[in-house]
Amino acid sequence: MLTVDDPLLLRTADARGVVTLTLNRPQAFNALSEAMLAALQTELDALAQDETARVLVIAAAGKAFCAGHDLREMRAQPSLAYYQALFARCARVMTAIQRLPIPVIAKVQGVATAAGCQLVASCDLAVALESARFAVSGVNLGLFCSTPAVALSRNMGRKPAFEMLVTGEFIGAREAQRRGLLNRLAPDAASLDAEVERLVASIVAKPRVAVAMGKALFYRQLEAGVEAAYIDAGQTMACNMMDDTAQEGVLAFSEKRPPSWAVQG
Repeated sequence: MLTVDDPLLLRTADARGVVTLTLNRPQAFNALSEAMLAALQTELDALAQDETARVLVIAAAGKAFCAGHDLREMRAQPSLAYYQALFARCARVMTAIQRLPIPVIAKVQGVATAAGCQLVASCDLAVALESARFAVSGVNLGLFCSTPAVALSRNMGRKPAFEMLVTGEFIGAREAQRRGLLNRLAPDAASLDAEVERLVASIVAKPRVAVAMGKALFYRQLEAGVEAAYIDAGQTMACNMMDDTAQEGVLAFSEKRPPSWAVQG
């Protein structure tokens, strides 16, 4: 059982620059309390400035990934100003994930509901146990999951996303993968670790600068019209080609050898 001294968020990192943040409120199904959101924001802000970081994994302790906002906190302060500030804080965390220059992987077990499902959708990649379940169930309480809708509708097609939002029903991991919320599934905890590691290893084998430029462009172009997206993408690729890592990669391809990126980030 957690004590008052237990951190809400556990941080580990390895020599490759792979950082894992573990939500650590298992007794509350890792609900996103104000303190949890603040802890996440602090870590994300620090990672945004850490040039040694290569990948972020967001995991969770206990049986559930995240049950969304802390409803007890929400009921304790029933004012418009409080709710506006709370949802703005949550939105900052979700957008900070997408603005990080490194890929973010959600590692999911158990349930991910409401803002917890939003957290999965906000990550760049997601791997889950086959037994995991997902819902944006606020509508069952009379509260339409409007902020989770932003992330969910950018992962799924409109009709599947709206069905989840308007019914509040759970879907299983296989259906979540089919709809675009998940990348990979795993049958058990050991396999979940292995699937995440396979993604991590593939990412860290690539130049950090190329991944960072590509991630930023990926999200910019999604929100732009096609013509503007191609202009932005072309400029990004041109700048990428001027970087030493791309020059080395092209040269290595022409010389039929593996690229040497070890000293080039």
